[in-house]
Amino acid sequence: MSTVDGADAFRTSGRVVIVGASLAGLRAAETLRTEGFTGRLTLIGEEPYEPYDRPPLSKQVLLGRTRDGSTTLPRDCALDAEWRLGVRAVGLDLTTGRVRLAGGEEIPFDRLLIATGTRARPWPNAAEAALDGVCLLRTRDDTTRLQQALAARPRRVLVVGAGFTGSEVASVCRKLGLPVTVTERSATPLAGALGGRIGAVAAQMQREHGVDLRCGVTVTSLEGDADGHVRRAHLDDGTTVDVDVAVIALGSIRNTEWLRGSGLAAGPWGVACDAGCRAFDMFGIVTDDVFAAGDVARCPHPLFGSEFLALEHWSNAIEQAKVAAHNMVTGQGRRRPDLHVPTFWSYQFGVGIKSVGVPPAGEDVVVVQGSTDERRFVALYGRRGRTVAAVAFNQGKWLDHYEEQIEMAAPFPPRTLNVDQPSSRTAVPAEFPDPAVPTEGPRVVLTGHSPTERQWTYVPAPR
Repeated sequence: MSTVDGADAFRTSGRVVIVGASLAGLRAAETLRTEGFTGRLTLIGEEPYEPYDRPPLSKQVLLGRTRDGSTTLPRDCALDAEWRLGVRAVGLDLTTGRVRLAGGEEIPFDRLLIATGTRARPWPNAAEAALDGVCLLRTRDDTTRLQQALAARPRRVLVVGAGFTGSEVASVCRKLGLPVTVTERSATPLAGALGGRIGAVAAQMQREHGVDLRCGVTVTSLEGDADGHVRRAHLDDGTTVDVDVAVIALGSIRNTEWLRGSGLAAGPWGVACDAGCRAFDMFGIVTDDVFAAGDVARCPHPLFGSEFLALEHWSNAIEQAKVAAHNMVTGQGRRRPDLHVPTFWSYQFGVGIKSVGVPPAGEDVVVVQGSTDERRFVALYGRRGRTVAAVAFNQGKWLDHYEEQIEMAAPFPPRTLNVDQPSSRTAVPAEFPDPAVPTEGPRVVLTGHSPTERQWTYVPAPR
C-alpha cells in the first residue's frame, strides 16, 4: 500500500490497531480520523482507565489540588473506536499481522501503532519492594497510594533518585511540611537530564528548601519492621535513614518485552524507527505497516545529526503520534518526518524549569541571561560549535527565541547580546554523567546511529 491509490483504499477498508491507550495512542487515533481514516480502529490499553495526562500526577494531583480522575485527556474528535482497556498485549506476529493479548485472544491488523510507553523502574529487591510504604510514581493508582502514604504524616520520606520525578516528589513533601531525604547516585540532582553544572543549581535549591539531599551515594537495602512496613534505608556510605515512606524514582523502563521474538528492532532503548515513525525489523529494514510513537519510540532526528533519540517528553508523544498517524494513511511522496524540537517542563520548589532541544546532546553550557543565584536564568548547551538546547529557570518566555536558534544551528558559544545578560558568558563543561553509568532520570537517551545491536535475542533492561 505504498501508492497513493493504495493509501486511499486503506483509509476506508483497513484496520488499525493501537497498542497503548495513553497520550500518544489517543492523539494518533484522533489524527487518523481527522485525516479521513474511516476503517476499523482498535485501542488496547493495560490500565483500566481512559487515556489520562501523567505530568500532573507528580505535581497538582499529589498535592491534592487536582483529583486524579480529572486528568482524563479531552477528546478532540469522535473516534468511533473499539476500546480494549485493562488488557495487556503480550506478543506480536508480523507474519500474520496479529497482536496477542494476555487472555490468548489475537487481534488482526493491517497497520499497527506501538505506543506502549514506559513504566517506572521498580526497586530491584522484590521482597523489599513489597514492603508497605515503598511506592512508585507513574500511574493513577501509584499516585493514589502515595497520596495516602503522605496523608498519614510520615516521620520522614525517602526519595531514591533525584531526576525530575524524584525532585518533584521532594518538592511536594516540603510543600506539605514533611521531612524528606533524597539520595542520588550522581554528583547533583537532574544530572542525567541537565548536566552537573545546572544540577548544582538544583542542589542548592533543594537544600535551601530543607531537603536532606545526599549525592554520590546509593541505597543498598530497605529494612522493614515485623508488620512488613518500611522503616529504615541503608546507604553505601555506611549510614542509615529512618523512614516511613520510600519513593523509588530510579527512572523508567520502556515497555518492549511483549515484542520479544517479533522480529522488530526492539529492546531496552525502545523500538527503532525511521524519521517517519516506521519501525525497523531486526535486520535494519524499515517496515511499512508497523509504526511507533511516544516514549517507546527511538527515532533519528534530522536536527541532531540524525542520531537516534528516545524521548520521554509530553510534547514529543503528541507530535510523533500525529506524524505516525499521518504516514499510516498517506501514500509515498506525501509522508513527512518528525521535525519537532523536543520540549520539557517541570515545576519544583517554586521554580518553573523548561527546556527546548536536547540538553544531553550538549558538551558545554553557558548562562546567557539572568542569575543562577536568583534561580532566574537561561542557559544554552552547545556541541561542536552549534547550539543544541536551552534550559530556563523561571524564564520560560524566552524559549521560543532559542528554539529558533536551535533550528537554525546557531553558533555556540552565542555571539549575540541578550537582555539581562550576565557579566560573564564563559562556556564550561556541562558535566553529564558517563552514559555507561546508570542515572536516575534522563528524559532523553542518545542511542547512536545503529537501529539495532545484533537484535537476535532480546536484551532485558539493566537494573
